[in-house]
Amino acid sequence: MATHHAFETLAKTPTEITGVCVLFGDEPFLKRLVRDQLTSSILADDDDAPFATFSGKTCEWRDVADELFTVSLFSSGPRLVVVEDGDEFVTRCRTQLEDLVARDSVPGVLILDVTKWASNTRLYKMTDQQALQIECRAPQKGGRSKGVDEPALAKWLVSRAKRAHQVALEKEAASELVALVGVEFGLLEQALAKLALFVEAKGSITATMVQEIVGGWRARTTWDLIEAAAGGNAAAAVEQLERLLQAGEHANALFGQISWSLRRFAAATRIYEQAQRDGNRMPLQQALEQAGFRKWPREALLDAEKQLKQLGRTRAAALYRWLLELDLSLKGSHSSAERARHALEMLFFRMSELAKPQAAR
Repeated sequence: MATHHAFETLAKTPTEITGVCVLFGDEPFLKRLVRDQLTSSILADDDDAPFATFSGKTCEWRDVADELFTVSLFSSGPRLVVVEDGDEFVTRCRTQLEDLVARDSVPGVLILDVTKWASNTRLYKMTDQQALQIECRAPQKGGRSKGVDEPALAKWLVSRAKRAHQVALEKEAASELVALVGVEFGLLEQALAKLALFVEAKGSITATMVQEIVGGWRARTTWDLIEAAAGGNAAAAVEQLERLLQAGEHANALFGQISWSLRRFAAATRIYEQAQRDGNRMPLQQALEQAGFRKWPREALLDAEKQLKQLGRTRAAALYRWLLELDLSLKGSHSSAERARHALEMLFFRMSELAKPQAAR
């Protein structure tokens, strides 16, 4: 047994699933897909196979253990037990779970659904060696690079479109879909399902289709807002924000896409500065590409380079902090519609051409 990413499991279900299986991470859509696939593999076509679900917030260890260690009279397969929202359950029953993972055999299979799963704990290390744990979050870049591995996500979308929707998704179309929707698996799935309806037999989903069908004027307006803000035109950004709010969008909902886009400028700055510290001369466009900016269309990287230069190193490096502060305020002091709008407008002003770089301090 070992630790796998959800993409690996969805491509090929592990052949041996016994004892404990942990689903960890913050992406519920991936968890649902993995859980459904594991459940189907464990129970197979046995209609009499026992299956119990508990809430990790309220269940006791004795109830879970009773289900796991009771042999069914009517089924030859393993008994399946699922503990949902299991973070509190792990806190209460860590010792019992360690004992369970250490056992040579268990009559049933426990699927434990948690959000946090620290890799420096004894339970994590034991599960990695003796059981199965599956990471259910967006794929991350390796090495010094941080953030979501968008090419890996786009590659999975191509596979997902073929397996779940029986359509061909072109590589550029998958990248465009990620760029438009962001790293939101539920929304990406909805977009794939919508696109599949427009594909004829043996046809393919193209980047143009993604732009026309998924983009629409709201997505285009949101991108215009982001481009205006990064380009230093606060007035245009506020104007686009007004259009979106008048159309029924909420400032809190818009923040997700805005934040995802702006974080890439901060990431590009860190990559560029790290290269400088290592004594390497790195072109800005190369740093932007490593941070997740697209090479397509041709002018995309050039436009991003101009925006990064407009922001300047000091303000671009401060974006991580600004966005974190904004996220916290939108969830607290600025959660109302008017205050959330004001908070976004202040971000645009801080990024504008008229704002002095000292404002980042």
